[in-house]
Amino acid sequence: MKNFKELYEGIKKVDVVQRKKMARRMAKMAKSKSFQFKKQKAALKMRDPAKLQAVAKKKVVKSFRDKFYPGYEQMNLQQRVVVDQKLNQKYGKKIDKMVKKAVMKLKKQEVERVKQARAALRDEQ
Repeated sequence: MKNFKELYEGIKKVDVVQRKKMARRMAKMAKSKSFQFKKQKAALKMRDPAKLQAVAKKKVVKSFRDKFYPGYEQMNLQQRVVVDQKLNQKYGKKIDKMVKKAVMKLKKQEVERVKQARAALRDEQ
């Protein structure tokens, strides 16, 4: 069975139409009870290091976008692609360093997150 890191790195690039189609499908799936239950069950488990790494990278890249390109969310798709390439080219090494630090912070917060999720589940029942 493939682990998260292998799957995450093996993701093929998709064009805009495919991405929108996937977004519609996921939005529909997110409403289903089985998907909500799966999400709730996943919240009770610790995330593996590869998943923490992916989350940390997203957070760090988002912070760089917010800092250097405040209007990123309002840009059209082509502009966002160019901005992402510029950020990666100019700040790629700095982002990687910050990701390592962010992963350490997330690991510490992960235990607390799981405790809170389990406590919330107990309070519900």
